[in-house]
Amino acid sequence: MSTPDLDRPGITVVGARENNLRDVDVTLPRERLIVFTGVSGSGKSSLVYDTIAAESRRRLDETHDSFARSRLARPRTPDVDRISRLTVTLAVDQRRFGGNARSTVGTATDLAAPMRLLFSRIGTPAAGYSPAFSFNDPSGMCPGCEGLGTTRRIDTDELLDPALSLDEGAIRLRAFAPGTWRWKRYVHSGLFDRSAPVGSYTPERRELLLHAENLRPPDPDPEFPATGVFEGVVPRITRSLLDTERPNERDRADLERVVRRGTCDLCGGARLNRAALECRIGPYNIADLCAMPIVELAGVVAGIDDPRVAPVTAALAERLRGLEEVGLGYLSLDRVSSTLSGGEAQRVRLVRHLGGSLTGLTYVLDEPGAGLHPSDVRRLISLLTRLRDEGNTVLVVEHDPTMIAAADHVVDLGPGAGSAGGRIVYQGSVKGLREADTPTGRLLRAERRLREEPRTPDGHVEIRDARLHNLRGIDVSLPTGVLTVVTGVAGSGKSSLVHGELPRVRPDAVVLDQGPLRGGPRSTLITALGIQNAVRGAFARAHGVAPGWFSANSTGACPTCRGRGVIITDLAFLEEVETVCEDCDGLRFNRRALSYTLAGHSVADVSAMSAARARAFFDGVAGVEVTGALERLERVGLGYLPLGRSLDTLSGGERQRLALARELAAPARLYVLDEPTSGLHGGDVAGLVALFHRMVDEGATVMVVEHRMDVVAAADHVVDLGPGAGHEGGRVVFEGTPERLAREGGSATAHALRAHLSMTGPQG
Repeated sequence: MSTPDLDRPGITVVGARENNLRDVDVTLPRERLIVFTGVSGSGKSSLVYDTIAAESRRRLDETHDSFARSRLARPRTPDVDRISRLTVTLAVDQRRFGGNARSTVGTATDLAAPMRLLFSRIGTPAAGYSPAFSFNDPSGMCPGCEGLGTTRRIDTDELLDPALSLDEGAIRLRAFAPGTWRWKRYVHSGLFDRSAPVGSYTPERRELLLHAENLRPPDPDPEFPATGVFEGVVPRITRSLLDTERPNERDRADLERVVRRGTCDLCGGARLNRAALECRIGPYNIADLCAMPIVELAGVVAGIDDPRVAPVTAALAERLRGLEEVGLGYLSLDRVSSTLSGGEAQRVRLVRHLGGSLTGLTYVLDEPGAGLHPSDVRRLISLLTRLRDEGNTVLVVEHDPTMIAAADHVVDLGPGAGSAGGRIVYQGSVKGLREADTPTGRLLRAERRLREEPRTPDGHVEIRDARLHNLRGIDVSLPTGVLTVVTGVAGSGKSSLVHGELPRVRPDAVVLDQGPLRGGPRSTLITALGIQNAVRGAFARAHGVAPGWFSANSTGACPTCRGRGVIITDLAFLEEVETVCEDCDGLRFNRRALSYTLAGHSVADVSAMSAARARAFFDGVAGVEVTGALERLERVGLGYLPLGRSLDTLSGGERQRLALARELAAPARLYVLDEPTSGLHGGDVAGLVALFHRMVDEGATVMVVEHRMDVVAAADHVVDLGPGAGHEGGRVVFEGTPERLAREGGSATAHALRAHLSMTGPQG
């Protein structure tokens, strides 16, 4: 494309080459809602996040003085020639909240503070100032659980094997296995007969082994540290493993086996002390209100008519209304924030920006419609247009046709993914996009049809009196041998039914959700697919060296970043900052490892290959183990991802589809998936639906929780829950074929399906 007119007002990008972008030039009008479209991997996020948002952050950091800059991690400069008229950019992405149990929806949305203020002003009997209602403050927290609401107890019967001695490994944790440094503290303490079964110990000796604290052994072995004190197994586990924020994967699995968690007996899980819980507004204490669904809490707050707290209730009502508008009315303020999905976390962050006094900003959002029912998407659009009307520019990466229809301006990238993308194939109005000869344009004007001949079930899974979470004692008959879609508004009970109740009845079901995969930042697609040994072996055989040279976690690792590709800077009270390692330029491998090539490509080159390209590369070089795994990755719509992509950078939908690709290696009878189309372009959705039908034709049963109407239309059977969210949901409002749902249904899903079928483009 030609260089944009620099006299035209707007954010102008010239020569963007980040990731797969191919010298992209574009001018984005300010104070508009701009939607970026294109197939997965076409370069949308590379342009919006890795170029525009990254450059804004870099320039903001440069405004600090040299003293402050010296203490901040240096952000990487995006690969772009020039960006003009750039404004302060706030990137609201789908990062999940951290695992801190003290962070809740209330604290994450800043609603906890006005709730505490409300009770400190008008609650009776008075319990004190605002901190007295905080479970994170000593003046308000429950003394029994220290504000966590739960207590932890180590099951000592599970922890110790009475038939074994300490020498034989009586302590059933690998961190205390014979030969480890922790184990040596016990066998060399001189307090126990290390060769006798621990079941033969006297009660006093068993108590000493398990619970002693700060004891100096009177006659230890020479190997015991001269200045050391003895600590029982339980306090040592608590201090060195349980109280560690991020125990490693192995220790976490061990702890789950011996640690029993339960509701705190003193506060009943409310987290607060007695004074805070006895203070009430009407019939409710603060824990009662925080446990309500937001949609119900909003009604209670609206009913508080007291001039002393009028500003507080007005602020609460506005923020609660914002959460409802983004489809989160089913959440409660006491929900632990780490349990939110990436989409939910993004919408929570978005609501925090509403009603702010700042203007002239650029907001960047990553698929905010993911996980939302079509009826909630329309409310989200209203919120985004409010941000725009307040004088801000809103950039949205999105696949949802309703969101696309609401755009003031569209930028379509492609035409394909990876090396086949990275170009702007259309920009302009939505009307023009519908007429454009691009994958997105063709999709928007494609005819929408129902499945013409739904399959006949070969059996049923009967679920009776389901009451998990908000399910209201429902009876459901889920057909087998077909593709079933479970739908309904967010919070209606879909996941409770399919991910909670169904596995209880069918323990053999393969349940795939959007949760984190095993493995951390060092795990990649190659390791997740289990083909790392074959890939490393192919390189090793070609050069007669050890396979470890081709592992970023072993001999081949870059010594500076230790094979991570990035340097992580801990900023204490701020979030950690990652910068690309300058020694390996983010490639993760050392120079010797990179010097070895296979068919002209280094191990880093292979890590950068997409699955589709790598399959052709490994054909004949490696066995069917590698090519078969890569073919399965393509089948689930992930062929655009580079093989070296870190698992912790995948979206929820990508993680789930990766898990499905692994499961397809050993086909099961019953698959359950949770919104597997999340993050997929409509064209890729069609491919995934075709895969589901192929799985059913091969003898499997596929049950999918989904909001996308093109998936609902393609199903053999639909179960619709609702009619609303939270306490307004939990009922079955429809069971049957999608044709009958469109013809007879009266639910929000039925209305959305009829609108979908009537669309010749994304109107509505």
